[in-house]
Amino acid sequence: MKPADQYAPRPHYDINDLFAIDAAAEARAAFLRKTYAHLFLAILSFLGLTAIFLQIDSLTEFMVTRLLGGIQWILVLVVFMVVSWVADRWARSDTSIGVQYAGLALYTVAEALIFVPLLFIVSRFASWDVVPVAGIMTVLVTTVITGIVFISGKDFSFIRPMLTVLGIILLGAIVMSWIWPLRPVVISSIGVAFAGGMVLYSTSEVLHNYRTDQYVAASLSLFASIALLFWYLIQLVWALDD
Repeated sequence: MKPADQYAPRPHYDINDLFAIDAAAEARAAFLRKTYAHLFLAILSFLGLTAIFLQIDSLTEFMVTRLLGGIQWILVLVVFMVVSWVADRWARSDTSIGVQYAGLALYTVAEALIFVPLLFIVSRFASWDVVPVAGIMTVLVTTVITGIVFISGKDFSFIRPMLTVLGIILLGAIVMSWIWPLRPVVISSIGVAFAGGMVLYSTSEVLHNYRTDQYVAASLSLFASIALLFWYLIQLVWALDD
């Protein structure tokens, strides 16, 4: 016999919550509104934090001169991946809405920090319009992909193996660039393709693999993919601008 408390409702969730695609239209619409509201707030927080961090000279100098390049940057990326994993686990918590928000906040801060070296270097050596153009392109690509997923209602989880292969190709191109002078436009183009695929995959996951009570976790997943797209679009626009 299973213990009776196994069937008790979770602390703050409705036991009848379904994946968004299976929920009633009203519940699905409410879930999507909450998800994209949290995504919007995360993006605003990211922009504000990044602007603040870039004004702290000691922080930017430390990240650019001490951490950028070589084994140090690899360690930074490893730490970022660990923090991202922790943040995602917190955002998916079934025990506390506070832990969920802590996960989203943690990831937003980490994302802002990881962007500091790139934005600092771009602001010093690239045209002034590189970041705005990349931002506009990010919004346009994300909007088109979102429209495709929501209008079609299709489950794009089948692209996961393709994304895995593309991610391995991207990683190989990055490693190769340390040995041979590989053109930045090549790496950034592969990165944009990978990140665009991740936005498509994440948007599809929001509909098909998140319950209607998991709007915080869903917004984190979308934010991570969109930030990755923005990261590589900055580099692609910069490479094409040279």
